[in-house]
Amino acid sequence: MLLYTIYLVAITAEAMSGAIMGMRRGMDLFGIVMIGTVTALGGGTIRDVLLGHYPLGWIAHPEYLLFTGGAAVVTAFVARYLHHLRSVFLIVDGLGLVAFCVIGCDIAMSAGMHPAIVVLAGMITGVFGGLLRDILCNQIPLVLQREVYATVAVFTGALYVALLHFRVDSAVAQLASIAAGLLFRFLALRFSWRLPNFNGERIRGFE
Repeated sequence: MLLYTIYLVAITAEAMSGAIMGMRRGMDLFGIVMIGTVTALGGGTIRDVLLGHYPLGWIAHPEYLLFTGGAAVVTAFVARYLHHLRSVFLIVDGLGLVAFCVIGCDIAMSAGMHPAIVVLAGMITGVFGGLLRDILCNQIPLVLQREVYATVAVFTGALYVALLHFRVDSAVAQLASIAAGLLFRFLALRFSWRLPNFNGERIRGFE
């Protein structure tokens, strides 16, 4: 129940972040709602398609569309006030990332997948919604450029799988993985941790 509640909060926050991106791109209300919904549910959809897990999450639970679409519409009308909630968004976004990852791992494990695929499924669930958002908004996805985001997802998924492998209770493993992943995310933001960046100068000789 706790994980489900976190999931609902997370998809709502992700839908709002997607809606803000759509507004920055000058989209109409339909575009804003679509971008918000894709941001919130896109990662889980891609995971389910890759794993052959049907029906898709939002088809089995259409109420998810109400949460995401409603959040996007509300955001469109109150966006001018949301800058006051930036710190809240960062917290909920980080919580959404690690919660999505744990949920994705659970679904992959229930399908009997190899541990490596389980971790990958968790990572896809966590980051691919934002990746699709950025692609639809015609920009290079942030997850491929600067922030330690996918790394946090992989870490969270790997920790969760490892804890379950050592027979830790599933509820304890979920909470421990979410807490550790969230701490990793906040430390990365606080100290501006980055993966190595390779610019065009390094491949100039191949032109």
